[in-house]
Amino acid sequence: MMRSLWTAASGMAAQQQNINVVANNLANSNTNGFKKSRADFQDLMYQTIQNPGSPSTNTSQIPVGIQFGMGAKLAAVAKIFTPGDINQTGNQLDVAIEGDGFFQIQLPDGTTAYTRAGSFKMDSNGRVVTSDGYPLIPEVVIPSGSTKITIGTDGTISAVQAGQNTAGTIGNIQLASFPNPPGLSAMGRNMMLQTDASGNATTGTPTQNGLGSLAQGYLEMSNVNIVEEMVQMIVGQRAYETNSKAIQASDEMLQTANNLRR
Repeated sequence: MMRSLWTAASGMAAQQQNINVVANNLANSNTNGFKKSRADFQDLMYQTIQNPGSPSTNTSQIPVGIQFGMGAKLAAVAKIFTPGDINQTGNQLDVAIEGDGFFQIQLPDGTTAYTRAGSFKMDSNGRVVTSDGYPLIPEVVIPSGSTKITIGTDGTISAVQAGQNTAGTIGNIQLASFPNPPGLSAMGRNMMLQTDASGNATTGTPTQNGLGSLAQGYLEMSNVNIVEEMVQMIVGQRAYETNSKAIQASDEMLQTANNLRR
């Protein structure tokens, strides 16, 4: 069997995975806080017929060897944490992070998840929660009847409570950072989980120790560039098509060999 059949087939499989990544990016082009992904590929092992540098005579050596590659494979799908555009919403519980950092969210099992999507709501108990009802960490409870909720750039939350004329502090938002954010594990619902690759979370006050500041009434949009993704899709599609042509050429060569007559 010709090696080129399997080599080209690995190229088609790799480009299919590339298109899967591009399709997910495009599907989330309007998802708040979404970070696009990029497929990274590696070449496979090589069959060495002749090593470079092998002696050809007692005084000379072969400058270039003979190696046949076995194709390509998907090595990683990396998250790209470039900032997305900031969109003004006017909603007092919408918060965007300008700079580094993640909001901390408590999941039902007690696990802490991390997100860049700051489209928060208030539940029946006054807690600040995500669209799925998961509370913010540290927990923030807005007293009943409060008005004029203000979130400062440093995460300080204040409100004018019933029967008062001046605003008082009711809570604080803290952010988390990681040594290697691309190492976080995406779990859906705009949230990610800590892993050994990401390193341990370091929490702190916004605007301090390298953490970004908060902007009330704004949301960070997806960092997906639709034009770039369309170009990537075209490149992947053409590479897939070219690999299929290599399979077709190999098949025709095999057919020619099978039709040989003495």
